[in-house]
This record gives sequence, C-alpha cells and structure tokens, in this order.
Amino acid sequence: MSQTPPIIAGTRIGHVHLKVAELDRALGFYCGVLGFELQQRMGSGAAFISAGGYHHHIGLNTWESKGGHPPPPGTTGLFHTAILYPTRPALADALHRVLTAGIPLDGASDHGVSQALYLRDPDENGVELYWDRPEADWPRTDDGKLAMFTRRLDLEDLLKQRVA
Repeated sequence: MSQTPPIIAGTRIGHVHLKVAELDRALGFYCGVLGFELQQRMGSGAAFISAGGYHHHIGLNTWESKGGHPPPPGTTGLFHTAILYPTRPALADALHRVLTAGIPLDGASDHGVSQALYLRDPDENGVELYWDRPEADWPRTDDGKLAMFTRRLDLEDLLKQRVA
C-alpha cells in the first residue's frame, strides 16, 4: 500500500448519481417513500434530489439507461448507496416509511458503530439506510482499534424510537 499522506479530515462523498430505467419510478421511491425533495428536474432525463435543500445528494438519470435492466450478478458496479440519518428516531421513521410502502428489507444489522437497514430501489440498486452511534460509543479493542461486528438489528425496538 502507498505511503501517501491520508486525505484531509472532513472530506466527504458529496453526492451519488444513479443510472435508472425510468425517472418517475425512481422519484416515487426516493421522494415518495424516503422523503427526499426534488431540487431540479431536467425533463424525463434527469432529476436532482436532496434532504434539507442542499443542491443535491442524489442525482438520477436515464441518459444511458432508459428502459434498461439492472446489471447481472457477477459484474462490477455500485454495491449500495448509504444514506446517513442524523438520529435513531429519524432511522426509525425511514424504516416505517419503507415498511408502509411494502418494500422488503434485504437485511437489518447492528454493526456496533452503526445500525443499518438494507433494501433495493426500483432499479435493484442497493440502498443502505443507517444511523451512526456517537463515536465515544463505538466498540474498540484494548489497543483502541475499531471492533465492528454484525448482529441482528431489533426492528421492533427501532420502531419504538419513531416520533410520530
């Protein structure tokens, strides 16, 4: 591995841009179910959506994918887009939205550092909805290294956190 200095702290992934087969169907999921807000639409070819009025967290387009199919298993590409919720009650609300829409979960895990829900959008893109625990609560080894794990997430307990 290279001895290059690490990237500066505070650097983030600003947005993800997904190829979709049908823009309205994708907007129905990301805006209609998850609650993102449409910031700009460019005809039937592209849309930019966000949480809280940012220019965009997710871009959706049909430029190379209109009417297309998901890539077959065994190919490279995006595994999932991870959407970070600021609080556990906000993640509970996301779970409620997904269940109310009848969207099945692929999984739900407690990783020690975070709690995560895994599902697929209408184009079979993987989506992770998650909440990070405060860093002071992250599991660590005796020498201070992260000790993440994967355990079943109690969905009923999570739903109790939802603020109606």
